[in-house]
Amino acid sequence: MKTRSWWKVAAVAAAATIAQAGLAAPKEILIGAPISLTGLLAPDGLDQKWSYEQAVADVNAKGGIFIKEANRKLPVRLVIADDQSDPAKVTDAMERLIKIEKANLLLSTHGGDLNMAGALAAEKYKKFYMITTMWPHMWAPKKFKWSALFFYDAGGGAEVPFKIWQTLPESERPKNPALVMEDSPDGQGFGGAFKAMAKKYNVAFGMDEPWAMGSKDYSSYILKMKAKGIDSVLLFGNPTDAITLVRQMKEQNFSVPYLHGWKGTWTNEFHEALGADSNYILADGFWSMDLPYPGAKELGERYMKDKGKGSVVVGMFYANAQVLLKAIEKTGSLDPKAVRDAVAGHEFKDTVQGDVTFTPGGLGEITSTANQWWKDKLELVYPPRQDGWKLKLAPAWDQRSR
Repeated sequence: MKTRSWWKVAAVAAAATIAQAGLAAPKEILIGAPISLTGLLAPDGLDQKWSYEQAVADVNAKGGIFIKEANRKLPVRLVIADDQSDPAKVTDAMERLIKIEKANLLLSTHGGDLNMAGALAAEKYKKFYMITTMWPHMWAPKKFKWSALFFYDAGGGAEVPFKIWQTLPESERPKNPALVMEDSPDGQGFGGAFKAMAKKYNVAFGMDEPWAMGSKDYSSYILKMKAKGIDSVLLFGNPTDAITLVRQMKEQNFSVPYLHGWKGTWTNEFHEALGADSNYILADGFWSMDLPYPGAKELGERYMKDKGKGSVVVGMFYANAQVLLKAIEKTGSLDPKAVRDAVAGHEFKDTVQGDVTFTPGGLGEITSTANQWWKDKLELVYPPRQDGWKLKLAPAWDQRSR
């Protein structure tokens, strides 16, 4: 009796100490996310927000995640802060999520320079930041201890158009391509990867000049491409700038058979703004509902039902959240270091992006895709599938059917 009484008193005293220290068992899992809800990257950010919300809703529909400290399953709550597509605002958003909202863990925003700011804030506050859409060559050298990265290598992404060109008859392969990279750290880094791949495939760029961000007039840039006889364009830029460039290409009656965009041409906002003029244009992608991954088709159908259109990115954003949530489930903990350690060096099976293995440093690489706009839909061009979509080269503007 004395022993039992002693343990009872000790338990009460411990509970009182925890309460006084503000260490009461958690009642929810709070995930913070800085996302571009406004600014140049808002079209991407809105898809990212949708994807994160779906992943959280799906885990909550199963009762949440078991947390040892609470000794029960807890619901997950997503809190978002608008980073306004501005790296400086990412830092502000991260500080608000960590210091004011008291986020346990964090999902990333979109884009290399923005995510660099997020990763630096995570290091400062020692909070785990699960990143997607940042080039490994920007992230890996920093040897961050409080983030992991889920994305594809710039070299692998830059090789895709050259692989596609190899499948074309010799007479249809681009002979004088232009490298149109936005003047940003992402654009400069990706541009270097394209140049390396061009050398590998013995291709010379007929034009390679930085592309100004946020301009309302690209007429002089287009005139240079016309004067140099450019027959294909590899373009990296945000949706707003990509829309402006394509519109002005049409206004100046400049068309190329092959125009392949990264970052800006896959968004539905790009297609909605251009309508039928988006036909034939290629877009990068990180995912497709047509790939044979668990839940991929269902997620794609859900997005189409909700938005009335398809997506080549929501699966990657969803999978980024899946990895974080699976790591929490694996550890049963909200401790940032424990969750980070559960990601780095481990494999995550059956995500909507397939099986993903992270290096001990925290890098999980995926495969880039290529897709072509055709009649309101993005058709998967690469990786090629048997009996899949066949690439269509674009005719002159006045020869395109509406």
